Amino acid sequence: MHRVAIVVQPGIRAFDLAVITEVWGHDLSRLGVQPFELRRCAPTLDPIPLPGGLTLTPDRGLDWLTGADLVVVPALARPGDPTPEPVLAALRDAHARGIPVAALCAGAFILAEAGLLAGRRAVTHWALAPTLAGRHPSVRVEEAPLYVEDGGVWTSAGVASGIDLCLHLVREAHGSEAAAAIARAMVTGPFRTGDHAQYLDRPTPAADRTAETLAAVRERALGRLHEALDVSTLARWAGMSPRSFARHFAAATGTTPHKWLLRHRLDEARKLLERTDHPVPEVARRAGFASEVTFRQHFAAYVGTSPRAYRAAVTAAEPPPNPSDSVRNGS
Repeated sequence: MHRVAIVVQPGIRAFDLAVITEVWGHDLSRLGVQPFELRRCAPTLDPIPLPGGLTLTPDRGLDWLTGADLVVVPALARPGDPTPEPVLAALRDAHARGIPVAALCAGAFILAEAGLLAGRRAVTHWALAPTLAGRHPSVRVEEAPLYVEDGGVWTSAGVASGIDLCLHLVREAHGSEAAAAIARAMVTGPFRTGDHAQYLDRPTPAADRTAETLAAVRERALGRLHEALDVSTLARWAGMSPRSFARHFAAATGTTPHKWLLRHRLDEARKLLERTDHPVPEVARRAGFASEVTFRQHFAAYVGTSPRAYRAAVTAAEPPPNPSDSVRNGS
């Protein structure tokens, strides 16, 4: 996923454009991230007006989408505005070719207009979810998650969740270290998963204190993933009963403690496979899995391949050493 296409048209939100550019548009090779090729694609190369008095100049036509590894769709500032048919046709063609398509926030309206969300799960900003469901009844609109994927089509909730989705796509394609490096450059956290809740229904001072306690528990758990953690242990750290802790945890994150632990253990295992030469059983142990068999099963379900095949693919993707390094090192 190195060739990334932004689909641009009049009226797209500058914030979404900036997020996409921050994630894929800068050379962060100094941080160990392989450079991406990011292109702004439109029906013509004429300057495009954006809200706020800004102007954007495309640098590629829509035909560039057919050779992209990922297509990203920013939201329109006015979600109800129609999208030109050539843009919709290009999105349909890209998806038909098996290219992942991702929309930020109200960009889900554009994908729905193109017919890419019919019968699929999708999210958008919680305030726009009823409108999306009303205009496109065939879309299975969900209000809680930060981002979801269905059939190679990604959608995200409002504003900052676009950052979460973009970093997740980097993590899926290039590993947790690349995503973490980009997150550090952006001074943002890389840990919010898609099933994290968009918001708390009725925030109160007591809920705020509970949220702080749960955040502290999650941070502590991230430093001890190699230990035999369970709901009872996490609940004891929070000073709650296991049942109460599980209820509050799900309300704050949108997922169960078990699923949260599993996701982060798998991310830790990916990092170990990428950065170390530890045998697979040792990777499983350090990531907190009780057995290698359990680790292999969960890893294959999460990543789509075995731990050894994943490590081999990451190693094959690394650039070859520069011969001049040997000369400088005197070897």
